[in-house]
Amino acid sequence: MNDLLAVLQFADGLFPAGGFAHSFGLETYVQDERVRDADGLAAFVTAHLEAGTGPCDAVAAALAARHAVGGDVAALVALDARLEAMKPVPEFRVASQQMGRQTLRVAAALRDDVVIAGFASAVAHGLAAGHHAVVFGATLGRDGAAPAVIAAAYLYASATMLVGAGIRLLALGQVQGQRVLARMRPLIDRLAHAAAAAPDAGAMWSFTPGLELAGIRHATLDTRLFRS
Repeated sequence: MNDLLAVLQFADGLFPAGGFAHSFGLETYVQDERVRDADGLAAFVTAHLEAGTGPCDAVAAALAARHAVGGDVAALVALDARLEAMKPVPEFRVASQQMGRQTLRVAAALRDDVVIAGFASAVAHGLAAGHHAVVFGATLGRDGAAPAVIAAAYLYASATMLVGAGIRLLALGQVQGQRVLARMRPLIDRLAHAAAAAPDAGAMWSFTPGLELAGIRHATLDTRLFRS
């Protein structure tokens, strides 16, 4: 039961990782009127999960869990470096780092764990960026959660973050937002199992040119509610 409670805690929308401050390109799409309603939001979240978060970050989270269980801090640092290289958009890269470091700060404060402390030391000494997926996976792996469950939790938390941003940007109702999240369940299930089956970091990939261009353009918007 401890593993389930840990997953619920770290995937909770109230967890202080700072995700509420980011839209990961959604704000650009809304201002361009390319996302106007719940269906558009669902398409945006699907694109993020299917072509980016699923095959890249969720895989990193699942692999981080395995490395953490094995006590391999060096492997976590190497995985973090690969994830750093796969985030070309500055706003997205910084957001992942900030959320990861916030999560790492809380994880290190909750208990004395040699692996989490070792990775936190690597981040503090500039040897690792501390990306969110790596910290999320490593922490929950140390709590005994299975890689597939961790990947699913990461994907769900990502979808929740984007839907929350959409509710604020599009003035959608809470029920509409929950309907969008419910529509993501089959996709999250499929992506989570694929992430857990990934043999190594070489299986990580991402192809989201439209979302990345939206992320690059976000800094030039006339008005901005979010940091990405």
